[in-house]
Amino acid sequence: VPWFTNEPPAALAALNEATGGELARARASGELTGKPYESLITPLTDRRWKAARVLIVGAGPREEYGTDLARRVATAGGAMARTRRVARLAFVLRAGQPDASGDVDVASFVQATAEGLTLGEFHGGSYKTADASLSAPPQLTIAVRDIEDGSPETTRRLESALARGRLLGECSNQARQLANEPGNTLTPRAFADRAAQIVADAGAGVEVLDEQQIADLGMGLLLGVARGSSEPPRLMVFRHQPHGVTTGPVLALVGKGVTFDSGGISIKPAENMDRMKDDMAGGAAVVAAMRAIATLNAPIRVIGVVPTTENMPGGRAVKPGDILRSAEGKTVEVMNTDAEGRLILGDALWYARKLGATHLVDVATLTGAITVALGKQISGLFGTPPWWVDQVRRVADRAGDRLWPMPLAADYFDQLKSEIADFTNTGGRPAGSITAALFLREFTGRLPWAHLDIAGTAWAEETKPYLSKGPSGVAVRTLAELPFTVESWK
Repeated sequence: VPWFTNEPPAALAALNEATGGELARARASGELTGKPYESLITPLTDRRWKAARVLIVGAGPREEYGTDLARRVATAGGAMARTRRVARLAFVLRAGQPDASGDVDVASFVQATAEGLTLGEFHGGSYKTADASLSAPPQLTIAVRDIEDGSPETTRRLESALARGRLLGECSNQARQLANEPGNTLTPRAFADRAAQIVADAGAGVEVLDEQQIADLGMGLLLGVARGSSEPPRLMVFRHQPHGVTTGPVLALVGKGVTFDSGGISIKPAENMDRMKDDMAGGAAVVAAMRAIATLNAPIRVIGVVPTTENMPGGRAVKPGDILRSAEGKTVEVMNTDAEGRLILGDALWYARKLGATHLVDVATLTGAITVALGKQISGLFGTPPWWVDQVRRVADRAGDRLWPMPLAADYFDQLKSEIADFTNTGGRPAGSITAALFLREFTGRLPWAHLDIAGTAWAEETKPYLSKGPSGVAVRTLAELPFTVESWK
Protein backbone atom coordinates (compact mmCIF):
# COMPACT_ATOMS: atom_id res chain seq x y z
CA VAL A 1 0.00 0.00 0.00
CA PRO A 2 1.46 3.43 -0.94
CA TRP A 3 1.54 5.80 2.05
CA PHE A 4 1.64 9.54 1.47
CA THR A 5 3.69 12.06 3.44
CA ASN A 6 2.19 12.98 6.82
CA GLU A 7 -0.91 10.94 6.04
CA PRO A 8 -2.92 10.33 9.23
CA PRO A 9 -3.74 6.70 10.08
CA ALA A 10 -7.42 7.65 9.79
CA ALA A 11 -6.93 7.79 6.02
CA LEU A 12 -6.60 3.99 6.11
CA ALA A 13 -8.54 3.37 9.31
CA ALA A 14 -9.61 -0.18 8.48
CA LEU A 15 -6.06 -1.18 7.60
CA ASN A 16 -4.71 0.41 10.77
CA GLU A 17 -7.28 -1.52 12.80
CA ALA A 18 -6.35 -4.75 11.03
CA THR A 19 -2.73 -4.27 12.11
CA GLY A 20 -3.74 -3.79 15.74
CA GLY A 21 -2.91 -0.08 15.53
CA GLU A 22 0.63 -0.69 14.28
CA LEU A 23 0.34 1.95 11.55
CA ALA A 24 -0.71 4.60 14.06
CA ARG A 25 2.17 3.62 16.36
CA ALA A 26 4.69 3.82 13.51
CA ARG A 27 3.26 7.16 12.40
CA ALA A 28 3.46 8.59 15.92
CA SER A 29 7.04 7.40 16.45
CA GLY A 30 8.26 8.86 13.14
CA GLU A 31 9.04 5.42 11.73
CA LEU A 32 6.42 5.95 9.05
CA THR A 33 6.54 9.39 7.43
CA GLY A 34 5.64 8.66 3.81
CA LYS A 35 9.05 9.61 2.45
CA PRO A 36 9.45 8.02 -1.01
CA TYR A 37 10.44 4.33 -0.88
CA GLU A 38 10.49 4.21 2.93
CA SER A 39 8.99 0.85 3.95
CA LEU A 40 7.26 -0.84 6.83
CA ILE A 41 6.06 -4.44 6.90
CA THR A 42 3.72 -5.67 9.63
CA PRO A 43 1.32 -8.60 10.20
CA LEU A 44 -2.42 -8.27 9.77
CA THR A 45 -3.95 -9.64 12.94
CA ASP A 46 -7.53 -9.41 11.73
CA ARG A 47 -8.21 -12.80 10.13
CA ARG A 48 -11.08 -11.40 8.10
CA TRP A 49 -8.38 -10.05 5.75
CA LYS A 50 -7.05 -12.46 3.14
CA ALA A 51 -3.50 -11.10 3.41
CA ALA A 52 -1.22 -12.15 6.26
CA ARG A 53 1.01 -9.07 6.06
CA VAL A 54 0.94 -5.54 4.72
CA LEU A 55 3.91 -3.73 3.18
CA ILE A 56 3.67 0.05 3.38
CA VAL A 57 5.81 1.96 0.85
CA GLY A 58 6.36 5.70 1.14
CA ALA A 59 4.99 7.67 -1.80
CA GLY A 60 5.78 11.31 -0.94
CA PRO A 61 3.21 14.13 -0.96
CA ARG A 62 -0.06 13.08 -2.55
CA GLU A 63 -0.22 16.21 -4.68
CA GLU A 64 3.09 15.19 -6.31
CA TYR A 65 2.13 11.55 -6.84
CA GLY A 66 2.01 11.14 -10.62
CA THR A 67 2.39 8.08 -12.78
CA ASP A 68 6.20 8.27 -12.80
CA LEU A 69 6.40 8.06 -9.02
CA ALA A 70 3.63 5.44 -8.97
CA ARG A 71 5.72 3.31 -11.31
CA ARG A 72 8.76 3.62 -9.07
CA VAL A 73 6.82 2.92 -5.88
CA ALA A 74 5.38 -0.20 -7.49
CA THR A 75 8.87 -1.32 -8.54
CA ALA A 76 10.17 -0.79 -5.01
CA GLY A 77 7.23 -2.66 -3.48
CA GLY A 78 7.53 -5.56 -5.89
CA ALA A 79 11.28 -5.87 -5.33
CA MET A 80 10.86 -5.79 -1.52
CA ALA A 81 8.17 -8.46 -1.70
CA ARG A 82 10.37 -10.70 -3.80
CA THR A 83 13.35 -10.45 -1.46
CA ARG A 84 10.99 -11.54 1.36
CA ARG A 85 9.96 -14.57 -0.71
CA VAL A 86 6.35 -13.45 -0.98
CA ALA A 87 4.35 -15.81 -3.18
CA ARG A 88 1.35 -13.52 -3.82
CA LEU A 89 1.24 -9.74 -3.80
CA ALA A 90 -1.75 -7.43 -4.14
CA PHE A 91 -0.81 -3.81 -4.81
CA VAL A 92 -3.46 -1.30 -3.74
CA LEU A 93 -3.64 1.38 -6.40
CA ARG A 94 -3.97 4.87 -4.99
CA ALA A 95 -4.18 7.46 -7.77
CA GLY A 96 -2.63 10.87 -7.26
CA GLN A 97 -2.27 13.88 -9.54
CA PRO A 98 -5.21 14.80 -11.78
CA ASP A 99 -4.60 15.44 -15.47
CA ALA A 100 -5.05 18.73 -17.30
CA SER A 101 -8.83 18.34 -17.22
CA GLY A 102 -8.82 18.03 -13.46
CA ASP A 103 -9.68 14.31 -13.51
CA VAL A 104 -7.52 11.44 -12.31
CA ASP A 105 -6.79 9.02 -15.14
CA VAL A 106 -7.03 5.75 -13.24
CA ALA A 107 -6.06 3.72 -16.33
CA SER A 108 -2.73 5.55 -16.58
CA PHE A 109 -2.01 4.72 -12.94
CA VAL A 110 -2.93 1.08 -13.55
CA GLN A 111 -0.56 0.89 -16.53
CA ALA A 112 2.30 2.60 -14.65
CA THR A 113 1.79 0.35 -11.63
CA ALA A 114 1.79 -2.78 -13.80
CA GLU A 115 4.99 -1.60 -15.47
CA GLY A 116 6.61 -0.95 -12.10
CA LEU A 117 5.66 -4.28 -10.56
CA THR A 118 7.01 -6.06 -13.64
CA LEU A 119 10.27 -4.06 -13.62
CA GLY A 120 10.73 -5.19 -10.02
CA GLU A 121 10.92 -8.79 -11.22
CA PHE A 122 14.23 -8.31 -13.04
CA HIS A 123 17.16 -10.28 -11.62
CA GLY A 124 20.64 -9.82 -13.08
CA GLY A 125 22.29 -12.91 -11.59
CA SER A 126 21.35 -15.24 -14.42
CA TYR A 127 24.70 -17.06 -14.38
CA LYS A 128 24.82 -17.72 -10.63
CA THR A 129 24.73 -21.45 -9.92
CA ALA A 130 24.24 -21.39 -6.15
CA ASP A 131 22.22 -18.25 -5.50
CA ALA A 132 19.25 -18.83 -3.23
CA SER A 133 18.83 -15.18 -2.32
CA LEU A 134 15.77 -14.62 -4.52
CA SER A 135 12.58 -16.55 -4.94
CA ALA A 136 10.43 -16.62 -8.05
CA PRO A 137 8.49 -13.39 -8.71
CA PRO A 138 5.22 -13.23 -6.77
CA GLN A 139 1.83 -13.69 -8.36
CA LEU A 140 0.59 -10.12 -8.83
CA THR A 141 -2.76 -8.43 -8.39
CA ILE A 142 -3.56 -4.73 -8.68
CA ALA A 143 -6.45 -3.78 -6.41
CA VAL A 144 -8.26 -0.75 -7.84
CA ARG A 145 -10.34 1.30 -5.42
CA ASP A 146 -12.61 4.32 -5.85
CA ILE A 147 -13.05 4.10 -9.63
CA GLU A 148 -15.67 6.31 -11.22
CA ASP A 149 -17.99 3.42 -12.05
CA GLY A 150 -18.02 -0.33 -12.36
CA SER A 151 -19.28 -0.47 -15.94
CA PRO A 152 -18.02 -3.13 -18.37
CA GLU A 153 -16.43 -0.36 -20.45
CA THR A 154 -14.42 0.88 -17.46
CA THR A 155 -13.43 -2.66 -16.58
CA ARG A 156 -12.21 -3.31 -20.14
CA ARG A 157 -10.25 -0.06 -20.16
CA LEU A 158 -8.49 -0.92 -16.90
CA GLU A 159 -7.80 -4.49 -18.01
CA SER A 160 -6.31 -3.13 -21.25
CA ALA A 161 -4.11 -0.73 -19.26
CA LEU A 162 -2.99 -3.59 -17.04
CA ALA A 163 -2.07 -5.78 -20.02
CA ARG A 164 -0.26 -2.92 -21.74
CA GLY A 165 1.74 -2.10 -18.61
CA ARG A 166 2.63 -5.73 -18.09
CA LEU A 167 3.85 -6.05 -21.69
CA LEU A 168 5.93 -2.87 -21.60
CA GLY A 169 7.50 -3.95 -18.32
CA GLU A 170 8.32 -7.37 -19.75
CA CYS A 171 9.85 -5.81 -22.87
CA SER A 172 11.97 -3.48 -20.73
CA ASN A 173 13.21 -6.49 -18.77
CA GLN A 174 13.95 -8.31 -22.00
CA ALA A 175 16.18 -5.43 -23.10
CA ARG A 176 17.87 -5.53 -19.69
CA GLN A 177 18.53 -9.26 -20.06
CA LEU A 178 20.15 -8.73 -23.46
CA ALA A 179 22.30 -5.84 -22.19
CA ASN A 180 23.40 -7.94 -19.22
CA GLU A 181 24.76 -10.75 -21.37
CA PRO A 182 28.56 -11.09 -21.45
CA GLY A 183 30.36 -10.50 -24.70
CA ASN A 184 31.38 -14.13 -25.09
CA THR A 185 27.76 -15.32 -25.18
CA LEU A 186 26.15 -12.37 -26.97
CA THR A 187 28.30 -12.08 -30.07
CA PRO A 188 26.87 -10.18 -33.05
CA ARG A 189 25.55 -13.40 -34.57
CA ALA A 190 24.06 -14.56 -31.26
CA PHE A 191 22.50 -11.12 -30.71
CA ALA A 192 20.91 -11.23 -34.15
CA ASP A 193 19.59 -14.77 -33.61
CA ARG A 194 18.04 -13.94 -30.23
CA ALA A 195 16.61 -10.63 -31.41
CA ALA A 196 15.07 -12.21 -34.50
CA GLN A 197 13.31 -14.78 -32.33
CA ILE A 198 12.04 -12.15 -29.88
CA VAL A 199 10.53 -9.97 -32.61
CA ALA A 200 9.29 -12.77 -34.86
CA ASP A 201 7.36 -14.30 -31.96
CA ALA A 202 5.40 -11.03 -31.78
CA GLY A 203 4.46 -11.22 -35.45
CA ALA A 204 6.87 -8.65 -36.92
CA GLY A 205 8.92 -9.18 -40.05
CA VAL A 206 12.61 -9.98 -39.56
CA GLU A 207 15.62 -9.86 -41.87
CA VAL A 208 19.25 -10.34 -40.80
CA LEU A 209 21.95 -9.27 -43.26
CA ASP A 210 25.33 -10.99 -43.10
CA GLU A 211 28.73 -9.46 -43.81
CA GLN A 212 28.52 -10.10 -47.56
CA GLN A 213 25.12 -8.43 -47.84
CA ILE A 214 26.42 -5.54 -45.74
CA ALA A 215 29.37 -5.21 -48.13
CA ASP A 216 27.05 -5.33 -51.14
CA LEU A 217 25.25 -2.30 -49.68
CA GLY A 218 28.56 -0.45 -49.44
CA MET A 219 28.40 0.01 -45.67
CA GLY A 220 32.05 0.88 -45.22
CA LEU A 221 31.53 2.44 -41.78
CA LEU A 222 29.99 -0.68 -40.24
CA LEU A 223 32.51 -2.95 -41.96
CA GLY A 224 35.37 -0.70 -40.86
CA VAL A 225 34.46 -1.05 -37.20
CA ALA A 226 34.01 -4.81 -37.58
CA ARG A 227 37.44 -5.35 -39.19
CA GLY A 228 39.30 -5.77 -35.91
CA SER A 229 37.17 -8.65 -34.68
CA SER A 230 37.07 -12.31 -35.65
CA GLU A 231 33.30 -12.10 -35.18
CA PRO A 232 31.47 -10.96 -38.34
CA PRO A 233 28.94 -8.11 -38.14
CA ARG A 234 25.22 -8.35 -38.70
CA LEU A 235 22.53 -5.86 -39.66
CA MET A 236 19.09 -6.58 -38.20
CA VAL A 237 15.98 -5.20 -39.86
CA PHE A 238 12.53 -5.50 -38.27
CA ARG A 239 9.24 -4.44 -39.82
CA HIS A 240 5.83 -3.80 -38.34
CA GLN A 241 3.24 -3.52 -41.12
CA PRO A 242 -0.34 -3.01 -39.88
CA HIS A 243 -2.93 -4.71 -42.05
CA GLY A 244 -4.15 -2.40 -44.80
CA VAL A 245 -1.75 0.46 -44.00
CA THR A 246 0.26 1.35 -47.10
CA THR A 247 0.56 5.13 -46.81
CA GLY A 248 1.35 7.65 -44.12
CA PRO A 249 4.39 8.08 -41.91
CA VAL A 250 7.03 5.38 -41.46
CA LEU A 251 8.85 5.54 -38.15
CA ALA A 252 12.37 4.11 -38.07
CA LEU A 253 14.01 3.12 -34.78
CA VAL A 254 17.78 2.71 -35.03
CA GLY A 255 19.83 1.23 -32.20
CA LYS A 256 23.56 0.90 -31.62
CA GLY A 257 24.51 -2.76 -31.25
CA VAL A 258 28.20 -2.98 -30.26
CA THR A 259 28.24 -6.24 -28.32
CA PHE A 260 31.64 -5.46 -26.83
CA ASP A 261 33.62 -2.25 -27.14
CA SER A 262 37.32 -2.46 -26.33
CA GLY A 263 37.87 0.91 -28.00
CA GLY A 264 39.80 -0.73 -30.83
CA ILE A 265 43.31 0.59 -31.48
CA SER A 266 42.40 3.61 -29.31
CA ILE A 267 41.92 1.09 -26.54
CA LYS A 268 40.00 1.90 -23.37
CA PRO A 269 41.53 1.72 -19.87
CA ALA A 270 41.29 -1.74 -18.30
CA GLU A 271 39.28 -0.47 -15.32
CA ASN A 272 35.55 -0.96 -15.91
CA MET A 273 36.07 -2.28 -19.44
CA ASP A 274 33.89 -5.25 -18.45
CA ARG A 275 30.97 -2.84 -18.55
CA MET A 276 31.42 -2.47 -22.29
CA LYS A 277 29.24 -5.53 -22.80
CA ASP A 278 26.31 -3.11 -22.50
CA ASP A 279 27.34 -1.03 -25.52
CA MET A 280 24.47 -2.66 -27.36
CA ALA A 281 21.83 -1.34 -24.94
CA GLY A 282 20.42 0.95 -27.63
CA GLY A 283 20.04 -1.98 -30.00
CA ALA A 284 18.41 -4.04 -27.25
CA ALA A 285 15.94 -1.19 -26.64
CA VAL A 286 14.95 -1.20 -30.32
CA VAL A 287 14.52 -4.99 -30.36
CA ALA A 288 12.33 -4.98 -27.25
CA ALA A 289 10.33 -1.97 -28.46
CA MET A 290 9.64 -3.67 -31.79
CA ARG A 291 8.24 -6.66 -29.90
CA ALA A 292 5.89 -4.34 -28.00
CA ILE A 293 4.92 -2.38 -31.12
CA ALA A 294 4.02 -5.54 -33.02
CA THR A 295 2.15 -7.09 -30.09
CA LEU A 296 0.11 -3.92 -29.52
CA ASN A 297 -0.41 -3.50 -33.29
CA ALA A 298 0.69 0.13 -33.57
CA PRO A 299 -1.36 2.04 -36.19
CA ILE A 300 1.58 3.03 -38.42
CA ARG A 301 4.42 1.27 -40.19
CA VAL A 302 7.55 0.95 -38.05
CA ILE A 303 11.03 -0.18 -39.04
CA GLY A 304 13.75 -1.24 -36.61
CA VAL A 305 17.39 -1.20 -37.76
CA VAL A 306 20.16 -2.50 -35.49
CA PRO A 307 23.77 -2.72 -36.75
CA THR A 308 25.74 -5.06 -34.52
CA THR A 309 29.46 -5.73 -34.28
CA GLU A 310 32.36 -5.93 -31.86
CA ASN A 311 34.98 -3.17 -31.70
CA MET A 312 38.30 -4.96 -31.20
CA PRO A 313 42.02 -4.15 -31.76
CA GLY A 314 42.85 -7.06 -34.07
CA GLY A 315 45.52 -7.00 -36.73
CA ARG A 316 43.07 -5.82 -39.37
CA ALA A 317 41.45 -3.20 -37.13
CA VAL A 318 40.79 0.28 -38.45
CA LYS A 319 43.54 2.68 -37.38
CA PRO A 320 43.55 6.38 -36.46
CA GLY A 321 44.00 8.28 -39.71
CA ASP A 322 42.22 5.68 -41.85
CA ILE A 323 39.53 6.81 -44.28
CA LEU A 324 36.20 4.97 -44.44
CA ARG A 325 33.50 5.44 -47.06
CA SER A 326 29.88 5.27 -45.94
CA ALA A 327 27.04 3.64 -47.86
CA GLU A 328 25.84 7.15 -48.66
CA GLY A 329 29.20 7.90 -50.27
CA LYS A 330 30.47 10.30 -47.62
CA THR A 331 34.04 9.80 -46.44
CA VAL A 332 35.12 9.84 -42.80
CA GLU A 333 38.60 10.25 -41.36
CA VAL A 334 38.87 8.07 -38.26
CA MET A 335 40.61 10.12 -35.58
CA ASN A 336 39.69 7.86 -32.67
CA THR A 337 38.62 4.23 -33.10
CA ASP A 338 36.70 4.42 -29.81
CA ALA A 339 34.19 6.73 -31.50
CA GLU A 340 32.78 3.74 -33.32
CA GLY A 341 29.10 3.93 -32.44
CA ARG A 342 28.45 6.95 -34.63
CA LEU A 343 30.11 5.17 -37.55
CA ILE A 344 27.82 2.14 -37.52
CA LEU A 345 24.78 4.34 -36.85
CA GLY A 346 25.65 6.49 -39.86
CA ASP A 347 25.24 3.54 -42.22
CA ALA A 348 22.14 2.35 -40.34
CA LEU A 349 20.41 5.74 -40.55
CA TRP A 350 21.09 5.82 -44.28
CA TYR A 351 19.60 2.34 -44.64
CA ALA A 352 16.50 3.29 -42.65
CA ARG A 353 15.93 6.13 -45.14
CA LYS A 354 16.49 3.73 -48.04
CA LEU A 355 13.75 1.51 -46.59
CA GLY A 356 11.29 4.42 -46.69
CA ALA A 357 11.50 6.01 -43.24
CA THR A 358 9.87 9.42 -42.88
CA HIS A 359 10.73 9.94 -39.18
CA LEU A 360 13.87 8.78 -37.39
CA VAL A 361 14.82 8.03 -33.78
CA ASP A 362 18.17 6.57 -32.85
CA VAL A 363 19.24 5.42 -29.39
CA ALA A 364 22.81 4.71 -28.38
CA THR A 365 25.30 4.54 -25.54
CA LEU A 366 27.26 7.06 -27.55
CA THR A 367 29.40 9.44 -25.51
CA GLY A 368 30.96 9.77 -22.10
CA ALA A 369 30.48 13.49 -22.58
CA ILE A 370 26.72 13.20 -22.05
CA THR A 371 27.37 11.67 -18.64
CA VAL A 372 29.58 14.63 -17.73
CA ALA A 373 26.80 16.98 -18.82
CA LEU A 374 23.73 15.24 -17.39
CA GLY A 375 24.96 12.58 -14.97
CA LYS A 376 23.45 9.13 -14.57
CA GLN A 377 19.76 9.98 -14.20
CA ILE A 378 18.89 11.82 -17.42
CA SER A 379 19.55 10.94 -21.06
CA GLY A 380 20.52 13.51 -23.66
CA LEU A 381 18.05 14.37 -26.42
CA PHE A 382 19.20 15.90 -29.69
CA GLY A 383 17.45 16.35 -33.00
CA THR A 384 15.63 18.43 -35.57
CA PRO A 385 13.16 20.01 -36.09
CA PRO A 386 12.16 21.27 -32.64
CA TRP A 387 8.57 19.98 -32.86
CA TRP A 388 9.80 16.40 -33.35
CA VAL A 389 12.22 16.70 -30.43
CA ASP A 390 9.37 18.03 -28.28
CA GLN A 391 7.14 15.15 -29.37
CA VAL A 392 9.72 12.55 -28.34
CA ARG A 393 10.31 14.30 -25.03
CA ARG A 394 6.60 14.40 -24.18
CA VAL A 395 6.26 10.69 -24.87
CA ALA A 396 9.36 9.96 -22.78
CA ASP A 397 7.97 11.95 -19.86
CA ARG A 398 4.83 9.82 -19.84
CA ALA A 399 6.84 6.63 -20.28
CA GLY A 400 9.13 7.38 -17.35
CA ASP A 401 12.32 7.97 -19.36
CA ARG A 402 13.90 11.26 -18.34
CA LEU A 403 15.31 13.19 -21.32
CA TRP A 404 16.83 16.66 -21.54
CA PRO A 405 17.06 18.57 -24.85
CA MET A 406 20.60 19.51 -25.85
CA PRO A 407 21.71 22.10 -28.44
CA LEU A 408 22.76 21.34 -32.00
CA ALA A 409 24.51 24.59 -32.97
CA ALA A 410 25.72 24.17 -36.55
CA ASP A 411 29.06 25.89 -35.97
CA TYR A 412 30.12 23.04 -33.66
CA PHE A 413 30.40 20.94 -36.81
CA ASP A 414 33.63 22.84 -37.52
CA GLN A 415 35.27 20.61 -34.89
CA LEU A 416 34.75 17.69 -37.29
CA LYS A 417 36.68 19.35 -40.12
CA SER A 418 39.09 17.04 -41.97
CA GLU A 419 41.91 18.01 -44.29
CA ILE A 420 41.56 14.80 -46.30
CA ALA A 421 37.96 13.56 -46.01
CA ASP A 422 34.45 14.99 -45.78
CA PHE A 423 34.67 15.06 -41.97
CA THR A 424 36.23 13.28 -39.02
CA ASN A 425 34.54 10.90 -36.59
CA THR A 426 35.31 12.95 -33.48
CA GLY A 427 35.76 16.61 -32.65
CA GLY A 428 37.75 16.16 -29.47
CA ARG A 429 36.65 16.54 -25.84
CA PRO A 430 34.83 19.91 -25.95
CA ALA A 431 31.09 19.43 -26.53
CA GLY A 432 31.70 15.77 -27.34
CA SER A 433 28.06 14.73 -27.20
CA ILE A 434 27.05 17.64 -29.47
CA THR A 435 29.64 16.90 -32.15
CA ALA A 436 28.67 13.22 -32.04
CA ALA A 437 25.04 14.15 -32.67
CA LEU A 438 26.07 16.51 -35.49
CA PHE A 439 27.99 13.63 -37.06
CA LEU A 440 24.81 11.52 -37.03
CA ARG A 441 22.77 14.35 -38.50
CA GLU A 442 24.85 14.08 -41.69
CA PHE A 443 23.14 10.74 -42.36
CA THR A 444 19.53 11.71 -41.63
CA GLY A 445 18.71 13.31 -44.97
CA ARG A 446 17.25 16.16 -42.90
CA LEU A 447 14.21 14.05 -42.01
CA PRO A 448 12.61 14.63 -38.60
CA TRP A 449 15.18 12.96 -36.35
CA ALA A 450 15.79 12.50 -32.67
CA HIS A 451 18.93 11.09 -31.07
CA LEU A 452 18.88 9.64 -27.55
CA ASP A 453 22.32 9.44 -25.95
CA ILE A 454 21.87 6.91 -23.13
CA ALA A 455 25.53 6.42 -22.19
CA GLY A 456 24.87 7.64 -18.66
CA THR A 457 21.51 5.97 -18.08
CA ALA A 458 21.77 2.52 -19.67
CA TRP A 459 23.51 1.06 -16.60
CA ALA A 460 22.83 1.71 -12.91
CA GLU A 461 26.05 1.78 -10.90
CA GLU A 462 24.28 1.10 -7.60
CA THR A 463 21.01 -0.37 -6.47
CA LYS A 464 18.16 2.00 -5.74
CA PRO A 465 14.75 1.03 -4.31
CA TYR A 466 13.21 1.40 -7.78
CA LEU A 467 16.14 0.16 -9.90
CA SER A 468 18.53 -2.70 -9.28
CA LYS A 469 22.21 -2.38 -10.13
CA GLY A 470 22.90 -3.20 -13.74
CA PRO A 471 21.08 -2.59 -17.03
CA SER A 472 18.14 -0.20 -16.80
CA GLY A 473 16.13 -0.90 -19.96
CA VAL A 474 16.05 2.83 -20.69
CA ALA A 475 14.17 4.05 -23.80
CA VAL A 476 12.16 0.85 -24.43
CA ARG A 477 8.85 2.29 -23.28
CA THR A 478 9.46 5.61 -25.07
CA LEU A 479 10.16 3.91 -28.39
CA ALA A 480 7.20 1.57 -27.95
CA GLU A 481 4.73 4.34 -27.14
CA LEU A 482 5.85 6.81 -29.84
CA PRO A 483 3.95 5.26 -32.79
CA PHE A 484 0.70 5.51 -30.83
CA THR A 485 0.99 9.32 -30.75
CA VAL A 486 0.98 9.72 -34.54
CA GLU A 487 -2.19 11.88 -34.48
CA SER A 488 -0.21 14.66 -32.77
CA TRP A 489 2.68 14.58 -35.30
CA LYS A 490 2.92 17.45 -37.73
